[in-house]
Amino acid sequence: MTDDGKPTLGIGMVGYSFMGAAHSQAWRNAPSFFDVPVVPVLRALGGRNAEAAGEVASRFGWESVETDWRQLVARDDVGLVDVCTPGDTHAEIAIAALEAGKHVLCEKPLANSVEEAEAMVAAAEKAAESGVRSLVGFTYRRVPAIALARRLVADGRIGRIYHVRAQYLQDWISDPEAPLSWRLQKDRAGSGALGDIGAHIVDLTQHITGERITGVSAMLETFVKERPLPSSSSGLSGTVSEGGQRGPVTVDDAAVFLARFTGGALATFEATRFASGRKNAIRIEINGSKGSLAFDFEDMNVLHVHDHTVDPGLGGFRRVLVTEPSHPYVEGWWPPGHLLGYEHAFTHQAVDLLTAIAAGTDPAPSFADGLGVQRVLAAVERSAAANSTWTEVPGT
Repeated sequence: MTDDGKPTLGIGMVGYSFMGAAHSQAWRNAPSFFDVPVVPVLRALGGRNAEAAGEVASRFGWESVETDWRQLVARDDVGLVDVCTPGDTHAEIAIAALEAGKHVLCEKPLANSVEEAEAMVAAAEKAAESGVRSLVGFTYRRVPAIALARRLVADGRIGRIYHVRAQYLQDWISDPEAPLSWRLQKDRAGSGALGDIGAHIVDLTQHITGERITGVSAMLETFVKERPLPSSSSGLSGTVSEGGQRGPVTVDDAAVFLARFTGGALATFEATRFASGRKNAIRIEINGSKGSLAFDFEDMNVLHVHDHTVDPGLGGFRRVLVTEPSHPYVEGWWPPGHLLGYEHAFTHQAVDLLTAIAAGTDPAPSFADGLGVQRVLAAVERSAAANSTWTEVPGT
């Protein structure tokens, strides 16, 4: 219990790099900006490199470090396990934590295969019978402008949906001499741009529309087949090793596909890490019978809204600055016009999960939602392997 009588929840996190830092800050910020019903306590940070994990733990206020994730899961003072590791370890860690009676937050994509995701869903559903909650980290759902877009669609403001367009554009590996990293190896990452960033726009479009993707016709491409091996001191990232050795890239660099939604809408998707000049451009536009919505993460506090029912002389898109207290999540932060950033969505995710745990309700997106995305990704891969053949998504 805290001094004011609130219950606490010990957090154990496995992984400490990019996502680990974002999640660490979120757990710290959640009780500072929101009146959470359960207060998170940063008990243990897990990582194989004790020195590196210890440095991150010191910066963010984790109480201890574990170099074996199994020891972290087994600790009595850990009630929630946060999985921030590469995809090839998600299933093993998450299932073990659920079977140990620990709540789980698992980064996206949920797993590296449909089969692994199905096993994770089965474990989550069994654990839920005992009040254990699980969440997959599609964090962009918690961007206020995205949450507002979902609200407008659910309220019927754009009517029947005709078109969905989604892009996720990055350029961080467009240099062919950039070193090989684990994200470019299928056995670690599952897929390339498709799973790493394409998973986000699959989830976001299904979340905003409230519909599911029923089938796809896809193309995948690997533009750079081999890359320099990194130096031994940097792991699979950082500086290039001496000697000019190279290793194969075993995932896609880019994915493009057509899709259809359950309501009949036509959709186009593009995910690439070769869009030079684009650092993290998530672009979504939805056209309906009564209006349209448009969002671009590079201007993430803004939602463009078109009302097609008004006088055409006053029509067009309106730029809505999503910083009012009435907008989703914003009441916990700053006065109107004071913008939020990338890291805030992780805090919103932590708050939502803590609230669900306290209320005894299942948070969203669930592991089942993550499985749904995994099935779309698998259908894209099957379609691309069969010369873009139209491929149905199971379960829709």
